[in-house]
Formats: sequence, C-alpha cells, structure tokens
Amino acid sequence: MTPSLSPARNRAAVLGSPIAHSLSPVLHRAAYAALGLTDWSYDRFEVDEAALPAFVAGLDASWAGLSLTMPLKRAIIPLLDGISDTAASVEAVNTVVFTDDGRRLGDNTDIPGMVAALAERGVEKVESAAVLGAGATASSALAALAQVCAGPVTAYIRSAARADEMRGWGERLGVDVRIADWSAAAEALSAPLVVATTPAGTTDALAAEVPERPGTLFDVLYEPWPTALAAAWSGRGGEVVGGLDLLVHQAVLQVEQMTGRAPAPLRAMRIAGERALEAR
Repeated sequence: MTPSLSPARNRAAVLGSPIAHSLSPVLHRAAYAALGLTDWSYDRFEVDEAALPAFVAGLDASWAGLSLTMPLKRAIIPLLDGISDTAASVEAVNTVVFTDDGRRLGDNTDIPGMVAALAERGVEKVESAAVLGAGATASSALAALAQVCAGPVTAYIRSAARADEMRGWGERLGVDVRIADWSAAAEALSAPLVVATTPAGTTDALAAEVPERPGTLFDVLYEPWPTALAAAWSGRGGEVVGGLDLLVHQAVLQVEQMTGRAPAPLRAMRIAGERALEAR
C-alpha cells in the first residue's frame, strides 16, 4: 500500500481499550526523532468499539494514520474505503493511512512483522510448526506461517469451537492445520518452530517441559518478559523471538506507511522500547 501523503499530515495515534500499557507511542516517537520529523506527533486514545465511528469521523486533514489494537482490528473495517490483501486474509486491520484524496486505507503489519522478526533471527523456512492458543493473534500467526512453514502446523487449543475456527483459517490461508488438545501442549515444544499466542501465565507450566535441544520459540508477549517458557527455552540454548521483536517490526512498517519515509529506524525504535520496558 503506497498512498500519496501530504506534508501537512503529521498526526498519528494508537487506539484501543485498554490502551495505557501500549508501547506504540514510544516506538513511533523514537522513529520520528531519528528521522528528524520534529513536527510529527503520536498519541494514544482509549477508544472502544462503540466510540470508534465517532472518533474516526472527527479526524481532520492533519491526520496521517492510526494504529489499532484490540478490540478494534475488525471493528475498523466497515469504516474504511479499502483494505490490503494481507488484512483481508485475516479480517484484521492494525494500520490505517489517510490519503490526500480523502481515502482511509487499512493494512495489517502484524503478519509481515512476524515474518520479519523471524527472518532477523535466521528463521526463514521450517518443515513444521506448532501454535499454542487459538485467540485473535493465532490467525495472524497462521498467515505468517503460510510464508515460513513448508509442512503442517499443529494448533494446541482448549475448545471445539476454536478448533473449527483454526481449521477454517488454515483452509483460507492455505495452511495444513492439525488440531491437538491443550492437555498435550508439551508435545508442541519439540517442533522446530513454536509460536505462543496465549495470555500471560498460560504457558508457565510448560517451562519444565522444554526439550534438551529446542528449536525456535516465538512468544508474542512482551510484558512480563521473559515469560517462564521463554526463560527456560533460552536456558536450554534455544532461539527466542519475543513480543517486542514483533511490536518493533510491525511498527517499522507502520511508520514507513504513515510518514512515507523508508527505511524506518528499527534499531532506534527497539532501543526505545527496551528502555521503556526496563523503566516499568
């Protein structure tokens, strides 16, 4: 997505609920500073699904873009003039860019962000993978694995309803998804790539089950960090990709789309994110 941007557009923000914990302002402001965009601003607003239409309708021509987090990634879609194929593949938008001709265009940078975060650690192709969980992030994980995993992906989940959803996403994304019960989640840890998409604390009990020679763990959490599973994984010598890696890589793509400046300063953004987490 390469919309025409006006120099007068210099405002952006992240929307969601809850939003106070978001690191997006830290990352985007660090990018603006490194790029010399001294007149740009990036804020955060507590906005739920009910308030979203009025908020978007009230934005003026100074706005360049929005970042969306839960629960707004699907709620934003009816308010847009178009979305990218990437966003359509998972029915989720985390990035909106406002164009000079008045359009609101949606994209999903979570998926290429996941792929880029893995590539940064040398993971570009695996023969199989496992996904822990089946929530909102799991569909993006499957879309990323469609590009990274050559073989089957086993999803470890708790409910039959989520099983049907994951199978449906697999068919839609062209991924061979196999379902396993959460009670067998320890078996996932032997996969060459394990993607943990569950809330904080959910995988703690698996820390004691990390194999002697683990592959790569992609744990999408960034706070608290490291998770018990990530710490145990690193302790065994396995490669760990964390939630901050994902957050930075997807934010890099957002900055490039919203400002029209590329490449965005990944290193400066990562350092700012690390410092912000250390200060909490």
